[in-house]
Amino acid sequence: VQLQASGGGLVQAGASLRLSCAASALTFSSSIMAWFRQAPGKEREFVAAIRRSGGGGPYYGDSVKGRFSISRDNAKNTLYLQMNSVNPEDTAVYSCAANRNRLPLSAVTRPRYDYWGQGTLVTVSS
Repeated sequence: VQLQASGGGLVQAGASLRLSCAASALTFSSSIMAWFRQAPGKEREFVAAIRRSGGGGPYYGDSVKGRFSISRDNAKNTLYLQMNSVNPEDTAVYSCAANRNRLPLSAVTRPRYDYWGQGTLVTVSS
């Protein structure tokens, strides 16, 4: 099981950034994959999730709807998070996660996924 997030960095407000999460084939076959973030002194926050196939979604946290987009490249076993129009409130460590089995909608936004990768830091300056 392996998840490795990358693509973070320091950007100015209003800029765009794309995060990647490379996964092992076994992990990428998980039913659902997601991005969470955690800012200093705050709880982990749901960002976005995408199912392997069917069943609805993708899903987004209220604070990123309309600005962020989650996608996956099955040929590359890679999950992406396209971040547009970022603002200082988006500053956080972003982590990717995967869950083996299907999650009901009520559980998609909870940070209780089976697998977690190391995060990548995104810092947005004003």
